[in-house]
Amino acid sequence: MSESLARGLESGARFRCDGCGNVTRFDVVATTRTRRFHHFDLGGDGRVEEEEILEQTVESVSCRWCGRTDAVQVETSPAGT
Repeated sequence: MSESLARGLESGARFRCDGCGNVTRFDVVATTRTRRFHHFDLGGDGRVEEEEILEQTVESVSCRWCGRTDAVQVETSPAGT
């Protein structure tokens, strides 16, 4: 389940609830392992300049409208990008 649902978080894909038709509101519980390049200035302020997702596991996706977790699917977004 988690690998196919993780695709819904990528550009060009989206979630859709087959139960109620929702395509805009979902609660996603995920674990992400990343590699980040942090850049700190001499004053100590920092920001992340690069981030690479090494591993992402989606544990659950539930529809905010109807609450179902068993009807959430991943589809290509209309923009397709």
